[in-house]
Amino acid sequence: MNAMGSRIAVAPPRQASWTGPLVALGLSLALFGFLFREEIAAAVRTWDSSTAYNHCWLVLPVAAWLAWVRRDRLKVLGPVPSPLLALLILPPAALWLLSERMGIMEGRQLAAVGIFWAMALGLLGWRLCQAMAAPLLYLVFLVPFGAFAVPLLQSVTAHFVEIGLRVLGIPHYVDSLIIETPAGTFLVAEACAGLRFLIAALAFGALYAVTLFRSPGRRIAVLAAALVVPIVANGIRALGIVVLAQHLGSAEAAAADHIVYGWGFFSAVIVLLILAGLPFREDAAPAAIDRVAPLRVPVQGTRLAVAAAVVLLLAAAAPGMAAALNGAGGGEPMAGTPRLAAVAGCTATEDGGLECGALSASARLLVFPARTTWAGVAATRRRLLGEEDEALAFRIPAAGVTWDARQAPGTAETVAAAAWLDGQVAGDGLRSRASQAVNSLRGNGGLPVVVAITLRPRGEEAPGAAERRALLTSIAEAQGDLTARADALSRRAGN
Repeated sequence: MNAMGSRIAVAPPRQASWTGPLVALGLSLALFGFLFREEIAAAVRTWDSSTAYNHCWLVLPVAAWLAWVRRDRLKVLGPVPSPLLALLILPPAALWLLSERMGIMEGRQLAAVGIFWAMALGLLGWRLCQAMAAPLLYLVFLVPFGAFAVPLLQSVTAHFVEIGLRVLGIPHYVDSLIIETPAGTFLVAEACAGLRFLIAALAFGALYAVTLFRSPGRRIAVLAAALVVPIVANGIRALGIVVLAQHLGSAEAAAADHIVYGWGFFSAVIVLLILAGLPFREDAAPAAIDRVAPLRVPVQGTRLAVAAAVVLLLAAAAPGMAAALNGAGGGEPMAGTPRLAAVAGCTATEDGGLECGALSASARLLVFPARTTWAGVAATRRRLLGEEDEALAFRIPAAGVTWDARQAPGTAETVAAAAWLDGQVAGDGLRSRASQAVNSLRGNGGLPVVVAITLRPRGEEAPGAAERRALLTSIAEAQGDLTARADALSRRAGN
């Protein structure tokens, strides 16, 4: 070998082909948009209608920017489809089916995001998704989640105000979410829970963490601060309103435009969070992916085809099963007009109702198919009760049955409704949803049953709200036979 002036030719590493994986990913995204169109439409409606989630319109542009600033990583990495990783669609698909059966849209949306992540893993490979983890994970903020935490946030805010008033020595009385002081009465309403501040802070904190920090410990610390600080800050804001009322002498004056002022307070808190994190920034350090050797592996057509097939089949499995279950659900509930038991001052009519002076009472009994979801049962009960108005809502405890009742605003109609499942009185919580989800999957469990009692005026002049409420209570308390019938029907096995 002549060492003088000789050169050794080295073949360049083969560049992985992007065409096939990108085509497969495009087809998968089209299928994803079709299969989960309801979840996407529900999310967009929430972004548009709720001020707590207006920031979600910025999530896709932010994720695109995070991917753009990491584009150099694609020069050393190529797609490596993996049918094995595509199997990771199974867990979020199962979660989606369970959420669909339980009627929880947030769960369906979160599961859909998980399915998208598994699609990307199956078609692009682990190392490429790891390099683009920040933009992929940031997509979780497309889901308008967190509404379930509102009651807890309300309670935390109320306790924070109570502790603050005790420390400051201001006389007060607290009854759940109602706070009374010499200056007036305050209600920690849903809008005062701080959810909009918390969700926006988490989205900003995640962006701040992945942009200026590298180590997992510091990123977790930033996210923890983005979770805790807005909750504490909202408590301070609420306490400040109550304390300000003491100086102004008017609760109304102190609470005026407090939501608008709250955003200014929240902005100041975010600025303080940014300033607190700047001394610990790590954005000058190179990313770990920049120090790895180039990996350019040619895409194998067979592996890509298998991965694409697994992705398409598994992604469609859960929505397809849900469609089959809904198709076999039997459609609308069976409705009947049961006879009401008579009460003092009322006369029974031929159609099973009651005539009580200027008011008439009637009942409806609905038996739902075994494969229906509890979301449909809850929606029907809400429709029977009419428009929500907390000032006109009340409950009637009667012989082990608690009836939800509502006096419809603007009319003289008053309605009470109750539901049964598997021989038990059921509400709209997770227990009822989970039980009916299992029943709907088995197809032979209990049947959801709803009973509604409606009071209507017989003439132009109707009795007052208090009289209607008392009459409805007495009628509900007398319906032992009707509630026993509903209980028995809810135990009957479905077909």
